[in-house]
Amino acid sequence: MPAGLYGAVVPTAVFVAPFLLDATVRFIDAAASLPGVRLAVVSQDPEEKLPQSLRNKLAAHWRVDDGVDAAQIAGATSALARHLGGVDRLVGMLEQLQVPLGEVRDALHLPGMGAEVARNFRDKSRMKDVFTAHGVPCARHGVATSAGQASSITDQLGLPVVVKPPAGAGAHGTFRVDSADQLAAWLRVDPPTASEPALLEELVSGAEHSFDSVCVGGEVAWHSISRYQPTPLEVLQNPWIQWAVLLPRSIAGHEFDAIRDGAARALRALGMDSGFSHMEWFLLNEGRIAISEVAARPPGAQFTSLLSYAHDADMYTVWARLEILGEFDPPQRRHAVGAVYLRGQGHGVVRGVHGLETLQHELGDLVVEARLPHEGQPRSESYEGEGYVILRGDDTDTVAAALRRISEVAIVEMSDD
Repeated sequence: MPAGLYGAVVPTAVFVAPFLLDATVRFIDAAASLPGVRLAVVSQDPEEKLPQSLRNKLAAHWRVDDGVDAAQIAGATSALARHLGGVDRLVGMLEQLQVPLGEVRDALHLPGMGAEVARNFRDKSRMKDVFTAHGVPCARHGVATSAGQASSITDQLGLPVVVKPPAGAGAHGTFRVDSADQLAAWLRVDPPTASEPALLEELVSGAEHSFDSVCVGGEVAWHSISRYQPTPLEVLQNPWIQWAVLLPRSIAGHEFDAIRDGAARALRALGMDSGFSHMEWFLLNEGRIAISEVAARPPGAQFTSLLSYAHDADMYTVWARLEILGEFDPPQRRHAVGAVYLRGQGHGVVRGVHGLETLQHELGDLVVEARLPHEGQPRSESYEGEGYVILRGDDTDTVAAALRRISEVAIVEMSDD
């Protein structure tokens, strides 16, 4: 192990996690459980929010006021380096952290993705410009900092358009504009500004997928493909729709040749060296593709768990080993896997969940994990909804049919009371 900051001679990593949420804690635990690795955590939340069993695995914890502020992350990392005798790696899995982490790595001469490459992934407008310059297929787009610019870009792209924040994540703040009246209403109520610009894209029609991958030394060493049923944007526009994701057992078919080639070219153009990435893309007519966007991080929305079930591998640990130790052993696809994200029908809080007994009787053998909405739970604003059910089987069509059945039968009743 090369010497780290201040001369460390043992593998010591700092994991930055602003908030100690359940999903984040799974990644922290995987990193802290790597044999021979010393792990320190930097967070806004107090250390007491971590389970005692995990706290016992940590070498140190450092609390900051703002967990995505590069200066505070740098100060915490330097202080931990003095305390621990050095730091070899600085890691974090949130989208909003990638640029600050890159800035700190650059400043402290730590290995990993630097700020310039991180900005290629974080700034979606910059990303699309890189794609265009390198001939990577993607939607036409433009960035508006005023109502006038938004109108001009819309005239060039044509309606409908999709509006996004340039540094968004997980479809938050994304919506569709279908008509001149809708455009006028948006620009009247919440027009883009220099401090809060808007990315406008032409609406691409096709089947939306994800392409999750690991690059090693600038080359794609492993990948997974999943299908969205329907697109997250459609789910956000229709609150009654339950979103589903399907990971087919086999992704070796020629129908995915275009994305395998396009994704590799996109990641090279953006500057990916070694790491996980999560890409969203559309399969169009005649096998053509359009890449929507890509994030330089492991996927959210329980996708890391889905990948674990599909490959009989702990992908949380796979990520940690790659990020901290630089080691990667490509897992083999073994199962078809899918998830339905249970969304409340209405507003307010969860009043009850119906149809579960029927589904348990019909599909019980396929269910490998579930987090069910509980009474009194507030409605989520995310397309991920209030809970989820994960299925696994050896036949893709069987899992796909089961996903449709859950979407039809499971009802999350909401109440304003």
